[in-house]
Amino acid sequence: MKRKTKRWIFLISAIVILLVVVGIFLSSTKKGNANIRTVKVERKNIIDKALAVGSIEPLNEISVKSKISGVVGKLYVNVGDFVRRDDPLLEVQPDPTPLELVQAKRDVEMAKINLKTLEQKLARNKKLKDDGLISQQEFETLTRDYDEAVLRYTMAKEHLELLEKGKVTIKKTKIESVIKAPITGFILEKSVNVGDPVVPLTSYQAGTELLRMADMEKLLFKGTVDEIDVGRIKEGMTAELAIGALPGKKVKGHVTRISLKAKKEDNSTVFPIEIAIDETGGAVLRAGFSANASIIIAKKDSVLAIPERVVIFRNDSAFVRIPVGKNQSKEVYIKTGLSDAINIEVISGLKEGQKVLEKEVKKII
Repeated sequence: MKRKTKRWIFLISAIVILLVVVGIFLSSTKKGNANIRTVKVERKNIIDKALAVGSIEPLNEISVKSKISGVVGKLYVNVGDFVRRDDPLLEVQPDPTPLELVQAKRDVEMAKINLKTLEQKLARNKKLKDDGLISQQEFETLTRDYDEAVLRYTMAKEHLELLEKGKVTIKKTKIESVIKAPITGFILEKSVNVGDPVVPLTSYQAGTELLRMADMEKLLFKGTVDEIDVGRIKEGMTAELAIGALPGKKVKGHVTRISLKAKKEDNSTVFPIEIAIDETGGAVLRAGFSANASIIIAKKDSVLAIPERVVIFRNDSAFVRIPVGKNQSKEVYIKTGLSDAINIEVISGLKEGQKVLEKEVKKII
């Protein structure tokens, strides 16, 4: 009786163990099937792009400087103002040193004395010429000297007037120390205030920068592109700009310049490029806006494509795994085309709607 009981206990235990093993196996099988993921071959638009990083800049930004020295007396404009060519920007008041002022006054006195002397001499020689005591040539030389003395006296007075008042009229032409706009555009930056000294622009010194201005209707993108992509870019290629300060705005342009020389930037080799802006999409662009430019190298619409992550590249060939039956799969060769680094074109080897297996995710031990 005890032996019979032991047999039953052993038999029941064996059955329980067997059921547990089968359950674990079935569970793992179902779990394995549940983890099988696939993607479909679909038609997509694929665009191959090169990325450039930079900012929006005016096509023609200039620095306004003065050709006379002094101090800023008046400011007629402010940052952001729109001005037309020859509109007054600011006035530079003369600020001569005491020595310069004294010298100018003495120059006027000396020129006046010289003129008076030649005037008396000319009157005497005119009488001598009438009496036939001097030649016509001598009289003409003296007349020329007198005319030059008149001119030097006038110049000395004009110089003194310009130093004292900052303006002078020469033969109905007004010469004043008002700096006028060289172009039509906007004032981008003001570098001086009323009372600031002004160093003139000469052939041997740069001079004080007073204002910066630009025509904001003509803008461009200036940036850099990585050396990996520069060989694929050509002038005239279209580009789409993403402005950091204007999300969602579509700005379009085309490549106008690719530098022949690289430069180092954050331990990377990059090439400067310029993109002319053709369409702003209603966006108000400002100088200095940071932007990214996607330069369109190639584009294909409605082509068969799959995620590039499922493709197995081996020996310059491409393969994918497709499901066969319930738990089987096989590797097939495919011919690929254009890629945007996310999706890749399938030229042959797969059909639309066909399922392709995702790559197995390896567990990190």
